[in-house]
Amino acid sequence: MPSSGIAPESRHGVRGSTGLELARTDRIISALSWWWASAPVLLFAPAIAYAMGLPDVRREIGWMFGLTALFTAAVAPTAGFVVAQVKDRREARGRFLIMATVSSVPILCFLFFGVLFPECPEGYHC
Repeated sequence: MPSSGIAPESRHGVRGSTGLELARTDRIISALSWWWASAPVLLFAPAIAYAMGLPDVRREIGWMFGLTALFTAAVAPTAGFVVAQVKDRREARGRFLIMATVSSVPILCFLFFGVLFPECPEGYHC
């Protein structure tokens, strides 16, 4: 025990807590990065299950995996960018911007070919 009677953790004040806060921020950023990296696995999980001899997975809940992959691809980079912006982590901000750019390509393709393009009336070549 120090002679001042103050515990070593509380003697440092805010400076002592920044190391813990930085470690927590790094863990959050890593978790969001891994979450984003799981999107392709989620997208192809029904096809993998079908190849392994489980056609019911693809037929019954395959759409749920697709929506989860779409949600993951959109939310993980956004949440990571917000965390990196608030905690002033420049490298992580750039990484999440790249993730958002990479994620936007399949999302826009899904929206264009899956939603907008099929709405073309019969007989027209949209």
